[in-house]
Amino acid sequence: MLELAPEARLEQRCNAKAMGAVAREHKGFHPDELVAYAYGDPTVGDNEIDAPGAAVRSKGQWFHIAYHCRTTADGLEVEAFRYTLGDVIPRAEWDAHALVE
Repeated sequence: MLELAPEARLEQRCNAKAMGAVAREHKGFHPDELVAYAYGDPTVGDNEIDAPGAAVRSKGQWFHIAYHCRTTADGLEVEAFRYTLGDVIPRAEWDAHALVE
């Protein structure tokens, strides 16, 4: 992961944290993909990312998710994280938001 650019490392680490949290905290969810920019670009700062328009896929369905994540300076450890899982995203919206099957 250290080979990634710092911003990419931050996004990848926080996306993984979001998928792990959803899998642990929502019975029956098995996330396998997350798009941080699905409904708007995330805001990235020093070791922080706000992704209010993200989407997460579980069992072939996409769901809205918003998260805020802060990592250590090297981007490898999450120091603070919160998220809100939203409703299912209708199939008719997938193409317009870079969501794949």
